[in-house]
Amino acid sequence: MHVFSAQFHLHLPSNSLKGKRGIVKSLLARARNRFNVAAAEVDMQDVPGSAMLGFATVTESRVAGRRILEQLEEWLVEERPDVELVAVDIEEC
Repeated sequence: MHVFSAQFHLHLPSNSLKGKRGIVKSLLARARNRFNVAAAEVDMQDVPGSAMLGFATVTESRVAGRRILEQLEEWLVEERPDVELVAVDIEEC
């Protein structure tokens, strides 16, 4: 069993917490459904233009776990070109 986690630091096209909440909730729900990962906003909850999202997955192989999170990163970039992906940190726990 292999556990992988990822943190995505994002800049959002939002000037309000309400606008941010809509973007973040949508991204988290769609990521959960599409990639079967655990997902949450893990930091910067009170910053309207930024978000730190955390994702985790458990797989049988190292290659599969890393690949899922890398595909999630690619999907996010393609799906939301208005959201700037500042940094991504993927690690095995």
